[in-house]
Amino acid sequence: MKYADGPTAEATVHVAAPPQRVWPLVSDIHLIATISPELQEVSWLGDAQGPAVGRAFRGRNRHPQAGEWTTTSRVVACDPPRVFAWDVEDPASPTASWHFELTPREGGTELRQWARMGPGPSNLTGIIAAMPEKEERIVAARLREWQAGIDANLAAIKELAERA
Repeated sequence: MKYADGPTAEATVHVAAPPQRVWPLVSDIHLIATISPELQEVSWLGDAQGPAVGRAFRGRNRHPQAGEWTTTSRVVACDPPRVFAWDVEDPASPTASWHFELTPREGGTELRQWARMGPGPSNLTGIIAAMPEKEERIVAARLREWQAGIDANLAAIKELAERA
């Protein structure tokens, strides 16, 4: 798979809690930073104190091969308790898009998280440009990292929601 194809990673988990209990967890950008090995910290920008469409937050990331960098993300969907999503960097051509979707199901919530690379340039596109013959391996490796992160996010959110 090529970066230009907009590769995605996703997972779904059943949470034995209603969407109203799961929503505060998925829409808490600070919680994700405590779960993720890559996302180190986040902060709302300007006077924003919580999620709403158009609000922005800064994230500081760390990766063993890529070092440290910051990003600015904008909330592009915020429909409590159903959808929370943000795009990274340029909203017209994000470097990545991240989504949580909550669906009432079987006495609880079907929680889905997915992420798409691109279409805008990112740190990864610079690595690919330096080694174009390895693009598919580079993208596959990054997708595996994203998948592991999504799986960890969903497991942690499930545990917290079901314990509440």
